[in-house]
Amino acid sequence: MRCITYIFVLLASIVSAQEETTKISGQVTAEGEPVAFASVYVKGGTVGVSADENGKYEVTVNSKATELVAASQGYRTLTKSVTLIADTNIVVDFELIEDALGLDQIVVSATRNRISKKQAPVIVKVLGPKLFSATQSLSLADGLNYQPGVRVETNCQNCGFTQVRMNGLKGQYTQILVNSRPVFSALNSVYGLEQIPVSIIDRVEVVRSGGSALFGSNAIAGTINVITKEPINNSWEVSSNLALIDGTTADRNVNVNATVVSEDLTSGVTVYGIFRDRDAFDANDDGFTEITSLNNNSLGAKAFLRPDDNSRIGFDFTGIREYRRGGDKLGLAPQFTDITEELDHNTIFSGVDYETFNDDRTNTLSVYASVQHTNRESYYGGLGGGRTTADSIIANNAFGVTKDLAFVAGAKYSHIFKNNDVLTTGVEYQLNDTDDAIPGYNRLVDQKVNSAGLYGQYEWKPTDKFSALIGARLDHVNVDGFYTIQDIARTSDVSETVLSPRLTVLYNISDELQFRGGYARGFRAAQAFNEDLHISSVGGEQRFVILSENLESEFSNAFTASFDYSKDFNKTQTNLLVEGFYTTLKNPFTIVSTGNSLPNGSILEETRNGSGAYVAGANIELSVSPSSDLFFQVGGTIQRAIYKEDQLLFEADGSVPGEQDVVLSEFARAPNVYGFLNTNWQVSEAFKLDVTGSYTGTMIVPRVVSESGFIDLVDSDAFFDMTTKITYHFDLKDAFHVELSGGIQNLFDSYQNDFDSGATRDSDFVYGPNRPRTLFMGLKFGDF
Repeated sequence: MRCITYIFVLLASIVSAQEETTKISGQVTAEGEPVAFASVYVKGGTVGVSADENGKYEVTVNSKATELVAASQGYRTLTKSVTLIADTNIVVDFELIEDALGLDQIVVSATRNRISKKQAPVIVKVLGPKLFSATQSLSLADGLNYQPGVRVETNCQNCGFTQVRMNGLKGQYTQILVNSRPVFSALNSVYGLEQIPVSIIDRVEVVRSGGSALFGSNAIAGTINVITKEPINNSWEVSSNLALIDGTTADRNVNVNATVVSEDLTSGVTVYGIFRDRDAFDANDDGFTEITSLNNNSLGAKAFLRPDDNSRIGFDFTGIREYRRGGDKLGLAPQFTDITEELDHNTIFSGVDYETFNDDRTNTLSVYASVQHTNRESYYGGLGGGRTTADSIIANNAFGVTKDLAFVAGAKYSHIFKNNDVLTTGVEYQLNDTDDAIPGYNRLVDQKVNSAGLYGQYEWKPTDKFSALIGARLDHVNVDGFYTIQDIARTSDVSETVLSPRLTVLYNISDELQFRGGYARGFRAAQAFNEDLHISSVGGEQRFVILSENLESEFSNAFTASFDYSKDFNKTQTNLLVEGFYTTLKNPFTIVSTGNSLPNGSILEETRNGSGAYVAGANIELSVSPSSDLFFQVGGTIQRAIYKEDQLLFEADGSVPGEQDVVLSEFARAPNVYGFLNTNWQVSEAFKLDVTGSYTGTMIVPRVVSESGFIDLVDSDAFFDMTTKITYHFDLKDAFHVELSGGIQNLFDSYQNDFDSGATRDSDFVYGPNRPRTLFMGLKFGDF
């Protein structure tokens, strides 16, 4: 009898569940236009669908009352409460509002999983095509300045080497990722910021400080994740830009993009090609370049295939051929010039990944592998020019060849619990093999770095107001390096296992105000190829850097705290972010000019451990959008970067009477104040006006005096680099759009005016904006 009762109860439950099943249908629109492929789902559950190309959806639910959410990239997420009636079809329409401030964007760099920026426990800044277009950015290096705490600088007149500084720390403290993979090697970091064109970038996600330690222990200053364009819908585009540097020197650029996606959305591919040709620019008419000549040809593709509803295969490929040259007499072979730096890069990035998940999307497994290979032919030298036989012999010895391989493979698993907590674990293997040889100088960098990492992270969400990320990464690093320059030889044999913990918290004080705080530990193993080791010239001789003996690994502790306030005043969206940061460095790597010359006359510098340092400061950003046609954003950084003990920059050898050591108490090239502004105004349906700019405060810049090799410390001027751009858009027909644009970069011609000159100059004495006043015009057409 009891069994029969159980059966009736079970049948009744089934019938009841069936009776409570309700279909909800409707359309997702924005300003009266359909939002194609928007996501509609039950909040806190696993039921959801994607709208079709007309924004229409239909979903079946079986609860009596629920909250239904509509979301789409570029729009504010909208939630509606729905009371369901059994066996009744309900119509629920959503009218989305443009997310002008990007508060609801989906990012992956915060937790290694897809998450809304507003729900992420760490601050993630997203740079996209709209900003790159407004700032007339052609490469990644051009667009990174427009956020707090980040500053891109050019460091060499001869080769145009650039680096990105985050929260006051130099470029090698930042982890650069391509599609979330650390294949941007140490060699790529020297010139790679200019080698990645913005036309292939979907977005760039930036996490300041060490809160993203799960991507790697090198993320001491932060992480820059370059995500290339995904195939979304059928489109094509051709664009061309011509810039005239100082009104005379041409910089030409052509981009071609095309995307094809199958009708059932199970496969797609995006292909792109880039051509850039920039002439050299001489600012002070001494016959030597301040901006190098540059030729970049790139070709790439990104594709996906969905074998079934629960899996996805992705593939990407990019080939880059870049040639750059600086110095003098660019029409001659380099060995017949006074000074030349010439680099010919052939680089390939490629990767494949496979993702699978269960029906309710609570378990996800990703497996991936990526590779980068660069073959570089180089020339660092000069003083041939027929001066003397000895000079000509030295000049002919300055040719070099570099081969660089970076490989990464790993697996990541994540599980969403019933209470919405998320567990993420993974393993990752990284290899970087570099062989850099200049036989004529007897210079060799032969270095192999192997790293095996294991990471885990738990995202704890006990309440709607509070969440925390608790995680750590365990890395075992092997560095096997052999380094020579002339008669000096050094080795690096590092084998160490390091644990890098992280803790970040998010507390929603109110619907408008959020607090975030975090701690992360990082380290850098002693290795020889990074931004500090690019070759430059001074006094007509090449300047080389070598590791000191017994160089120890560097460790960091990074702390952050921020308040993020967002509020709508009628239709005006506003956001104010105030973020404090404090990072300590133990055994920081520093470069010391020894004051000694090598047997061939080249200058020797040495990487040593400092006694310790810290960087402390605050980032502030205010964003206001009164309507979808107007956007205003301004941000800035106030900081101090201090050595705990005075840092030695120049070590006197006693050979010159009166010569003394040169020391510095604070970081060089680290302004205490810098910032940016970004304003976009859609004047009419056809016209758009963009005004953007970046400010760099005064800073200390070392300059080597060529006659003595002594270092002079120069207080630089402050600079404000402002760009104005006007865009005119019209449609020849529905599927053929045309844009004409033009404007001025560095409108006020805020540019360095005290460059060193001649063959004996210090080529590293460069600061301020990377170009003088520049006129530009552009044409873009296609179905975009």
